[in-house]
Amino acid sequence: MIKQDTLENRTKIAYLAIGSNLGNRLNNINIAKAKLEFQNIKIIKSSSNYENLSWPKIKNPKFINIIIKIETFLPPEELLKKCNKIEKELGRSRTYKNEPRTCDIDIIDFDNKVFKSAKKDHLNLPHPELTKRNFVLLPLYEISKKWIHPKTKIKINELISLLNADDLSAIKLV
Repeated sequence: MIKQDTLENRTKIAYLAIGSNLGNRLNNINIAKAKLEFQNIKIIKSSSNYENLSWPKIKNPKFINIIIKIETFLPPEELLKKCNKIEKELGRSRTYKNEPRTCDIDIIDFDNKVFKSAKKDHLNLPHPELTKRNFVLLPLYEISKKWIHPKTKIKINELISLLNADDLSAIKLV
């Protein structure tokens, strides 16, 4: 019998970013959340819905994004596989980088760890672009005001203060 309190079997806290800029964006996000829970991934908190320009191609349709705080027994690469499977089930294709998509699920932070996959262009934690993205930082702050970047040790409110005024004014609650 394996004890639940052993390090490798304990639940881990992670933050996921979910976004959509094709189809019924809110419905796509809600379906993604339901599919995560169906995979025994417990959603502890969910941010409000934020609408923002597509990044980095602002001419693409606008995104709706959220951040969720989850609890999971999965290791990070298994969680990524589940997220990619859900994206595909919701109709995401990966023809070219930053294309419009029905669903995008990114692991932002996993158990406050720094992790780099051995596979090229695979999983890097915390998410390498999170400090540049208003649509990650603002909803993350909403649900975790004391979050600290695992690698740089910079507090979330300080990261937000580094965003430029255009980034801050380009996002709104919906």
